[in-house]
Amino acid sequence: MTYSATGSPAGLPSDTTPEPPSRGPGILLGLGLGGFVDGIVLHQILQWHHMVSDVEPVDTVAGLEVNTLADGFFHLGTWFLVVGGLVALIATWRQGRMAPSWSFQLGLLVMGWGIFNLVEGLVNHQLLGVHHVRDDLGAPLSWDLGFLASGVLLTALGWLWHRRGAAALEKTRDASPEM
Repeated sequence: MTYSATGSPAGLPSDTTPEPPSRGPGILLGLGLGGFVDGIVLHQILQWHHMVSDVEPVDTVAGLEVNTLADGFFHLGTWFLVVGGLVALIATWRQGRMAPSWSFQLGLLVMGWGIFNLVEGLVNHQLLGVHHVRDDLGAPLSWDLGFLASGVLLTALGWLWHRRGAAALEKTRDASPEM
């Protein structure tokens, strides 16, 4: 993309105030990165559970193979979320939107991570029952509830952080002279 002498993207009128950044890319990135944290930390490092470990136990080689394959597909899905977020982010910048501030973008990442935890916790842990946070324990409900609480907390904190960044961007946008 080329830019005019006023700094606006070529093809846009020079007196146009740029649109604020889009929220979608940050949320997609947060969803994907939240999935990576879950998969890397809980599945691989701590080995508390695998993707389908409540359906196919990992105490046999065959069970571990099934769970490793399911974990791989899970990671592939989170990778697609991250790539989709990056493509969407670049697309919004190419449209001439304002670049997000750190607070704006990191708030969305944290919020996306929280949304990931809520969806993962409700769908996979509670509705489908394919695994729990701690499949290695006899009563995993308290861990599942803690995971859901972390989703609520991350979503709320991310939203507050994002709103602070959005308000600052709006002030900057309102204070800037027409380009």
